[in-house]
Amino acid sequence: MDTLRRHALLIIVLGSLVISLAMGLRHGFGLFLEPMSTDLGWGREVFAFALALQNLIWGLAQPFTGALADRFGAARIIVVGGLLYALGLVMMGTSDSALGMSLSAGLLIGLGLSGTTFSVILGAVGRTVAPEKRSLAMGIVSAAGSFGQFAMLPGTLGLLQWLGWSAAMLVMGGLAALMVPLGGMLRDRPSRRQASDLSLGAALDEAANHRGFWLLCLGFFVCGFQVVFIGVHLPGYLFDNGIAVRVGSTVLALVGLFNIVGTYTAGWLGGHHSKPRLLTWLYLARGVVITVFIVMPLSTTSAYLFGIAMGLLWLSTVPLTNGIVASVFGVRHLSMLGGIVFLFHQLGSFMGVWLGGFFYDLNGDYDVVWKLAIVLSIVAAALHWFINEAPVSRPTPAQVEA
Repeated sequence: MDTLRRHALLIIVLGSLVISLAMGLRHGFGLFLEPMSTDLGWGREVFAFALALQNLIWGLAQPFTGALADRFGAARIIVVGGLLYALGLVMMGTSDSALGMSLSAGLLIGLGLSGTTFSVILGAVGRTVAPEKRSLAMGIVSAAGSFGQFAMLPGTLGLLQWLGWSAAMLVMGGLAALMVPLGGMLRDRPSRRQASDLSLGAALDEAANHRGFWLLCLGFFVCGFQVVFIGVHLPGYLFDNGIAVRVGSTVLALVGLFNIVGTYTAGWLGGHHSKPRLLTWLYLARGVVITVFIVMPLSTTSAYLFGIAMGLLWLSTVPLTNGIVASVFGVRHLSMLGGIVFLFHQLGSFMGVWLGGFFYDLNGDYDVVWKLAIVLSIVAAALHWFINEAPVSRPTPAQVEA
């Protein structure tokens, strides 16, 4: 195996480990909603708002952490992000006020996630792997995030039941700190600057004037709305309907397990078929799955089947969406442009998780938000149908001089 291939493999392995930790810890937050809200006398909106703020901060910071990773490499960004993530979890475990929750779970963990997840790491992968292998490699790394969700959710529930929510958070903070040495070993190489490369400002201007870029952003808004609403509120929804908390944990673990298959398959398919068309069918399938889930009688079995079906569709959007950005605009500013698209994902996440808590406190159920998720699936499917993933046409240096 030559040096370049060994380097690419190392980036994939280390990036997968970092994303497994970051996403695995994050997907356990929904298990803390009910015990923290009950013990501290909060309505569910306090916890939901803190996680909504987390997603908003994550999204707002992502273009900046992405731009820094494009310029200096991902290693430094991951190290700082891992430190902030660990500190946020420790502070979250000692919070006893709405402000403390917003600063820890919202601000610090939001910033930490922006430096340890998809845009930064997939940007490093995209710069390292050959174009024909890029979609598959992104699918593998995205699947690692799902494996982290599957592997860590049962452990998170065990910590919660054994130690209580506060001590469990402190242990999770120690696990998050492992991202620091892993990030330090991930020595990706920023793309060598070529004479034909666009400046940062020109790259932003090019994307801003590309219709498909905005359609992709709006479609990713829907993804964020759906997955974060479900990830945070599904355990509470099941508990309210008389289903044990462990079932909610198992459902989210099933989402993670089957998303390994979904993201890998999406990455492979993206290398052989139109990525925008695949996203259209993916969002339509999500709408069907959610509709069937809320229309049919709720039971432990239906919850498990929902987790399996949603898992196949969960983060399958990530390698396809980032793959489109790389195909259209190239890899020089991939982390930054991918970060802007991800910002819209996080705006959707903010709305999904916050509206879930808002309408629950208002109406005592999640009916309105489930219906919104179905309507948005149709909207996203339509948006992606009109995206063209052909590379943008840029003048050559000779043409510019002429």
